[in-house]
Amino acid sequence: MKFFTFILLVVPTLLAAQDEAFIYGKVSTRDGNMYQGAIRWGKEEVYWSDLFNASKEENDNLRHLSSAQRDKLDEQQAWASGESSIGSFLRSVSLSSERYLFHSDGSYIHQFGEIKSIHPKSRRYTAIELQNGERFTLDGEGYNDIGATIHIKDKAVGDVAVEWTQIERVEFMPTPKKLADKFGDVLYGTVETYDGTYSGYVQWDHDERVSTDKLDGDSEDGKLSIPFEKIRSIERRAGHAVVVLNSGRELDLRGSNDVNSDNRGIIVLNKDIPSIDIPWRNFKKVTFTEAPQPIVRYEDFKSQKPLQGKVTLNTGETLNGTIIYDLDETATYELLQGKIDETKFAIPFRNIRTITIKSTYNCDIELVNGKHISLFDDHDVSQRNQGLLLTTTSSATPQYIPWQNVQSISFQ
Repeated sequence: MKFFTFILLVVPTLLAAQDEAFIYGKVSTRDGNMYQGAIRWGKEEVYWSDLFNASKEENDNLRHLSSAQRDKLDEQQAWASGESSIGSFLRSVSLSSERYLFHSDGSYIHQFGEIKSIHPKSRRYTAIELQNGERFTLDGEGYNDIGATIHIKDKAVGDVAVEWTQIERVEFMPTPKKLADKFGDVLYGTVETYDGTYSGYVQWDHDERVSTDKLDGDSEDGKLSIPFEKIRSIERRAGHAVVVLNSGRELDLRGSNDVNSDNRGIIVLNKDIPSIDIPWRNFKKVTFTEAPQPIVRYEDFKSQKPLQGKVTLNTGETLNGTIIYDLDETATYELLQGKIDETKFAIPFRNIRTITIKSTYNCDIELVNGKHISLFDDHDVSQRNQGLLLTTTSSATPQYIPWQNVQSISFQ
């Protein structure tokens, strides 16, 4: 009896210890009201490690390249993308007087924990301030994070849902160690795939991510909607899934995008890699367990700095300074993206120690914790990378370094 009493006391303590992982703050409305508590962004993001998606203003770093460097970059990017020189020329003409360059699509992705405040300007645009005081405007066209309804667990009022157009300001702040009310407990587990095993917070079908969210499917007895807190494991089978409950009961579910090939994928978030996006066809099984500790707290995002480090060229020459990576990423809070087969990874530069170019298609990424991961295919880690801009202490003018000239980059 004493053993079971101990378990009952410990499990709630472990769950409460995870509360600091949840997004928390104040939401002020245009009518002068204010609500404070745990926040869920739309029907999705709930953790500090979740990703905020939008786009930023056009990349002006290309102005640091000479006309000859731009022309050469055009040619190289056209070749890397499998586009003929004629195709590149025609696309140049279609943009009138603007040169066609394979610069970034303007996407701007970072974790919610990086943000200090958000001030909506319209349905499409919002002003944003990071924890380091940096401010800019983001465009939400094509994304659902700008324009979302914000849900708050306010202590005095209860559940509140504020439409985007009613929001004056969202101010983020450290989450209390124990929340009086929240959207559920963390959903933590180990995901087995055909190219590796990953542990962390689990997002099912890019959507469900807390214990009170539900898995939907058809059983032999009818439609079921099962809270994830009742599920021990989910295993993919051809066109359906086998679900084992905590009670030991086994269910065969089908007929829903939660349990068939329409599933958008399973995302695993851990301390080093906030997004490991696993397609359904690469997924084998997830087993849910208690989380050992909060993956990240709001306080863990305080360090937001420009990218700095040492660049080693193929010639053996080394250069030190401030780095703009892929002519786009400028800060430690931005994300490097790549793939292993069809699984997509996104890693904050603050978690990366060294990037070593292994071939035209991939790079070896050494994390700050000493682990290595070899990423492929994405423009951040392949020949489609547009190169670096490096500003040294001896020169205020950025030096352009083509990607094919780089051997490795070590960040400070």
